[in-house]
Amino acid sequence: MISIYVDFQDADPEGRARLNTVGSIEDLNRQGVVLKDGLVVRLYDDEFELQGIVEFSGREHMWVARHNWEDRKPLRQDE
Repeated sequence: MISIYVDFQDADPEGRARLNTVGSIEDLNRQGVVLKDGLVVRLYDDEFELQGIVEFSGREHMWVARHNWEDRKPLRQDE
């Protein structure tokens, strides 16, 4: 599964994680990912990980990932 570093505190007005941080872009480039609506990804930060679904935000003109914060798990130790 594609893994993308995100800043969960930098959410859009709908609570979706923005995929425009330096860490996100580095992960996407390193894995050769082309984002598309509906793509299921693993989102992570320095503490947690969870599953997200990629969407394009027309309002902000950027890619974001919808997720359920209640599904978060402690970050795996192999990062």
